[in-house]
Amino acid sequence: MENQTQLPQQKPSFFQSNTAKMIMVGLLCLFLLIPLELVKGLISERSQRKKEMTQEVNTLWGSSIKFYGPILSVPYYESYNVEDTKHNVTIQTKKVIKTAYFFPETLNNSSVIKKSKPLKRGLYENVVFTSTMDFDGSFSKPNFEKLNIAPENIIWEKAAVIINTTNLKSIKSDLNISLNNTKYAIESSNLKVSSKFGTLKSDSFNFNEIQKEGEINFNFQMKFNGSESVQFIPIGKTTNIKLDSDWDSPSLIGSFAANEENKKIDSTGFHAEWKVLEINRPFSQQYEEQIPNLNDYLFGVKLLETVDQYQQNERASKYGFLVIGLTFLVFFLIQSISKINIHIFQYTMIGLALVMFYTLLISITEHSTFSIAYIIAAISVIIMITLYSISILKNKKFPFFIGISLTALYAFIFVIIQLEDYALLVGSIGLFAILGAVMYFSKKIDWNN
Repeated sequence: MENQTQLPQQKPSFFQSNTAKMIMVGLLCLFLLIPLELVKGLISERSQRKKEMTQEVNTLWGSSIKFYGPILSVPYYESYNVEDTKHNVTIQTKKVIKTAYFFPETLNNSSVIKKSKPLKRGLYENVVFTSTMDFDGSFSKPNFEKLNIAPENIIWEKAAVIINTTNLKSIKSDLNISLNNTKYAIESSNLKVSSKFGTLKSDSFNFNEIQKEGEINFNFQMKFNGSESVQFIPIGKTTNIKLDSDWDSPSLIGSFAANEENKKIDSTGFHAEWKVLEINRPFSQQYEEQIPNLNDYLFGVKLLETVDQYQQNERASKYGFLVIGLTFLVFFLIQSISKINIHIFQYTMIGLALVMFYTLLISITEHSTFSIAYIIAAISVIIMITLYSISILKNKKFPFFIGISLTALYAFIFVIIQLEDYALLVGSIGLFAILGAVMYFSKKIDWNN
């Protein structure tokens, strides 16, 4: 018998090794970040478009409401000398009229905010509201001594009340103010406190004639169309604000916190109350000639949309790299364990299908709700990849496992998107479990090949 020489077993090339395949799949993951970033840009663009349309609708219906008043205004004379500088003598004494402003002793407001029917512009709906505001309170007799103004220079018969507010064109009620049971009309004025406010001014009245025991009680009502927020500046020595609404997603904002014992927020709406004292805020009760800009002391409520669908789409897209990476990892583990070869082109097709999930999601969301869009997009991508896996892997066992894995992954991400306070905790636990599963299945792989 002839001796048979045994040929040495040929070692596979590096490009056929698991290491090379892993490197190529990793590079493909990085490459797919390009279309994924393009999808994120599309979401940002559509979100910006919605903001522009919202701003347009708000301009027509009514923007945020900021209220600053009422303020008592009393004119006075101020004298100055015209000097002859050459001979150092006074030629004549002239008088000019200036105005002093006094904030109320007490200021009470009770407002009811009702959600209006959403206004639709193209694909976008904008949530707006109507507001009815009732004000009452009192002015004490102005103390001109603090402003160093002589009593004989005060023009009491030209006193008036001014109200500063944004959104003048969206006021939906005839305006008048009752001062000690006498009504005075309120009209627009060219007086400007700041660029954010327009000013309303009452008819002139004689303070000394209508005051009772040095005090004037006032009350008036205003009705607005508005959107986004309602805020006040606490100019009363004691300011009490009460807000009631059927809006179930408010955000209480500003420089002063609402009273916790009186605050209520539930599915039917909210109730909030504020009480701000003079000692709580660092500005005076009277000013000479110019009213200060007190925008830093605004407080109130911001009325939020219950669900911002573009924000949810943006959050979903942030998990895109995780979805692609884990899906490729499942395919790589199946390829390594079963010895079934999966071409890099087939990985590319799977990756593009995963990216298409986000374009489907954003496009369907604009015509439906985020939840429905997510379910439709996820089912579509899962079915596509599962059927494609059958043709690649030539059996149904592994494709079935891939379909189950994708379903669990998309469900896991959907839960994280819905969570707020516990998103990080749930996400961390989920990723830890996924890492454990990958470590378990990867132990069966022969890394020497």
